[in-house]
Amino acid sequence: MAKVAGRFVRVEPRSTARAFVTGLLSDAERKNCWSLAEQAGHDRPDAMQRLLRSARWDADAVRDDLRDLVLERLGDPDGVLIVDETGFLKKGEHSAGVQRQYTGTAGRIENSQIGVFLAYASPRGRALIDRRLYLPKDSWCADGPRRTAAGIPEQAVFATKPHLARNMITAALEAGTPARWVTGDEVYGQDPALRLELEARGTGYVLAVSCATRVRINNGRTPVRADTAAACLPEDAWQIRSAGAGAKGPRIYRWAWIALDGDGRRRQLLVRRNTATGERAFYLCFTPQPTPLSTLVQVAGVRWSIEECFQAAKGQVGLDHYQVRHFTSWHRHITLAMLALAVLAFLVAEAARTPTGPGRLPISLTANEIRHLMNALILDQPRSPALVLHWSIWRRTHQGRARHSHYQRRLAT
Repeated sequence: MAKVAGRFVRVEPRSTARAFVTGLLSDAERKNCWSLAEQAGHDRPDAMQRLLRSARWDADAVRDDLRDLVLERLGDPDGVLIVDETGFLKKGEHSAGVQRQYTGTAGRIENSQIGVFLAYASPRGRALIDRRLYLPKDSWCADGPRRTAAGIPEQAVFATKPHLARNMITAALEAGTPARWVTGDEVYGQDPALRLELEARGTGYVLAVSCATRVRINNGRTPVRADTAAACLPEDAWQIRSAGAGAKGPRIYRWAWIALDGDGRRRQLLVRRNTATGERAFYLCFTPQPTPLSTLVQVAGVRWSIEECFQAAKGQVGLDHYQVRHFTSWHRHITLAMLALAVLAFLVAEAARTPTGPGRLPISLTANEIRHLMNALILDQPRSPALVLHWSIWRRTHQGRARHSHYQRRLAT
């Protein structure tokens, strides 16, 4: 917290922010303001709620400090920026950006908020470094009273998910982030503006695209679909490569590439084929310098790092445990959760310095094990029975008031 302490001018929000992040790292089952306040020994959740809603501090400035800290601890010239989105399932219609929309979190259309995130991955580790809340155009950006109620500022205008990604990538690169590559899934690979901007900057990319994407082969003379181009490849064009280690060992696929610019050094179509099912995936690539196939394969495989970040952030530090509706509150909770996740990432990176290998036990410390040890050895503080009972009474009293108000409102209608 020392890195970001200066962003909290007054001592009260600074102390509350420290307790908030400590609570996110705790073993608390839920990590909303109520449970975090109880974990910190407060007698009410007011301070935690004030920290997210009305306290004076800039979440974007804390995010910038977090990014600098990640680059200081995990930065590497071969770093990769990864962009992706994740969903936050919600009830009701008052939370900023919420509507019925598709989310990969549920695998279907659900009432949810969508956050677009930027992660940084290097041989030293990985962490989330930026975030944006996606605001649907018609149901939110064009609805003035709804925007006002959710605290959405005037400067927050409609932007597509690829546009939000471009803004985050641009900010990271202009801040000096050592990243040689950018990668992302089809949502972002299909955006020509993102690809052109990266090419103008001389930043390489490996971006997933659909099988129907049109590419130009034969020195640009022949426009074809990506799957049509791949179907013409001879069998000896496919090479077996690992896209990195997975939960069950190396992720082995067959890979092939097709030059889209004559010299084969600038733009390529990379094709991945499942060794068992034959299913194919496609990537558009840009390489400022001559680059071997194995490097492109590794960058394509690194994209899964952001999925692992989402899993750890939701499972370990309560990224999705918030109970806030306000635009500012969402960004503040997410930023502090990213900070807590970065703490675990740094400790995992430090633990990984101890060499391990086949036959060597124990294995390297994981984020889950490190958080467990932190709580067992450092963070856990015995709480008095009186405080536990106080919180039980407070919760049930608050819930009783809410139920009474709900019944009164229904009777009135």
